[in-house]
Amino acid sequence: MDGETVVLWRPTGPEELESVRASGWTEWPPRLPEQPIFYPVLNEDYAVRIARDWNVPAGGVGYVTRFRVRRAFLDDYDVQQAGGRTILEYWIPAEDLPELNTNIVGRIEVVREFRPDGEVPLPSGGSGRESRHD
Repeated sequence: MDGETVVLWRPTGPEELESVRASGWTEWPPRLPEQPIFYPVLNEDYAVRIARDWNVPAGGVGYVTRFRVRRAFLDDYDVQQAGGRTILEYWIPAEDLPELNTNIVGRIEVVREFRPDGEVPLPSGGSGRESRHD
């Protein structure tokens, strides 16, 4: 965290990532009716566990994304502890997602990719720039 923005992570599957790509890597797609909350997480390790252990079995591939959000927007939400001490996330109601999107600073980046046979190295020394999937 640099003061004005907060770094967040989002484990995601291929369909959601395609919607992010279609937005120019600048916003998250609307939630489905059965998904009333958007859950960005506060650390990469937790995002990796979800991408690897849930997204891969569910969709064949799991991605970890990183993005920055203005702290002033997040100040209206409490950090939720969803399990152990490091399992931290924000619970953003689906109706607030458009406002979250306007508070993203920069682009959403893919930083890790997982397949059934393990992690896929990303180009550019693993920087995971969004251009990996353009």
